Amino acid sequence: MQSMRVKGVILWLTGLSGAGKTTIARGIECELKARNCLVEVLDGDEIRSHISKELGFSKEDREINIRRIGFVANLLSRNGIVAIVAAISPYRAIRDEIRMNTENFIEVYVDAPLEVCEARDVKGLYAKARSDKIKNFTGIQDPYEAPINPEIICHTTKESIEECINKVIAELEQLDYIPKRTGTRLSNHDEKNTMMLALDSV
Repeated sequence: MQSMRVKGVILWLTGLSGAGKTTIARGIECELKARNCLVEVLDGDEIRSHISKELGFSKEDREINIRRIGFVANLLSRNGIVAIVAAISPYRAIRDEIRMNTENFIEVYVDAPLEVCEARDVKGLYAKARSDKIKNFTGIQDPYEAPINPEIICHTTKESIEECINKVIAELEQLDYIPKRTGTRLSNHDEKNTMMLALDSV
């Protein structure tokens, strides 16, 4: 079956490492693909590996990286694709800059307290940051500036991943970015993928 052409939009998921951005993004992707929508996920870690290898984690480098992600996401959205960005993107001004330069932009704040994100840290990144083995880690040495008026807030300590995904899908339906679907919202995708809370470092 051919993919359905819908209005392009950027879904920008921001939050601390371990908040659940990538897990939610992949769940949304799975649901949209089940509806034959055109969708791409721009994952912060993958962008770092392929497009921003030379960048470090200074404020300037982080801003360059986020602008690159925003540029790619804008190209995708202009061509009728739902571009889902899952990146810490800690600085409010840069996120607002991307919003101003984009026609359709939905900010999703994936909210989880720092102590919860640390408890989920299977890679030990927060522990390394606290022992200064990792420098400029967001939430430890470097600040995270939470959105002031995001379109959507996903509280991953109070809501299940499925509830978070459904909340975003409902907003996309309400704004007519995707076709409505009757019955169960979530398609059948790997349960482990739904529950995993990934860590990233953008």
